Amino acid sequence: MKPRTWQQALAYCEQQGCAYVIATIIGRAGSAPRDPGSKMIITADEQFDTLGGGELEFLLSQKARQLLLQNTSTQSLEMIPLAAQAGQCCGGSVSVLLESFCAQRPVLAVFGAGHVARALMTIVQHLPIQVHWIDSREEQFKLAHSLEFPPQSTLNSNIKILVSDDPVASLNALPSGAQLVILTHNHQLDFDLLVAALTRGDCSFVGCIGSDTKQARFAQRLRHQGFSPEQIATVTMPIGHADILGKLPMEVAVSISAQLIALHHGQQDRSLHQGISAKELRANEHWMALRKSTTSTNPTTEISTLPLAVTAGPFYEE
Repeated sequence: MKPRTWQQALAYCEQQGCAYVIATIIGRAGSAPRDPGSKMIITADEQFDTLGGGELEFLLSQKARQLLLQNTSTQSLEMIPLAAQAGQCCGGSVSVLLESFCAQRPVLAVFGAGHVARALMTIVQHLPIQVHWIDSREEQFKLAHSLEFPPQSTLNSNIKILVSDDPVASLNALPSGAQLVILTHNHQLDFDLLVAALTRGDCSFVGCIGSDTKQARFAQRLRHQGFSPEQIATVTMPIGHADILGKLPMEVAVSISAQLIALHHGQQDRSLHQGISAKELRANEHWMALRKSTTSTNPTTEISTLPLAVTAGPFYEE
């Protein structure tokens, strides 16, 4: 059942491992549709609960989804005059804190729903990753359910199926840092997806199925498109772990999965210190001024007086 309240939506997003934004009204002046403390949850394609509806929610959803595209946990404080900017007759204004939480699971986009992709889904549905499975052929997804998965079963909730007439546009809509696995039935589509991925330049992994001959031909075409040798070298083709050979769909799927798992563990951040240190905060004059004002009898200092570096993330004690 679809969540109805922001509390239910928060639990749902955490369970699914998807990115989301919490929008909270932290202040208002004059008449406004909701009081301070009201919240809503915004994801890439849905929103839950309400801050009053209308143009206000439309503007906040746009701003929230711009934050989601950054694929990082961050905050933004928005002050919206309801009449001038949102076209609402309330006449007041609201201050809204947008808190973006990036996906706790890596985003893997698999293009193609043929034999190898269907075998791959039987593996990745058990991994702690968020999968976008994309193909223009709806019948291939139906075939997957009838062949690879037991009767009456469904894919795990970490896999999202997208029937897209424009896979390149679907690639461009992915968050920064997404991993790409290109397994389509069409070599020209494979190439177009590689061009889109290299043009973006922010994908953490780009792999494509194919032979050494296909790799050489694609590399030549990419050079003619103006891509540098360094950019072309970021493409993994043929995709798959070098130590796991075989040509059967499941053998190829196991090889791809092994490469993705190795990549995931190799990219994990093992640093002891993350965010902003307490020492840095104490050395910051703006932070000290805010700390002093919030402990005084006149706690009116606005959050916006903090520099961006201080409002951008958590802090740790040294």
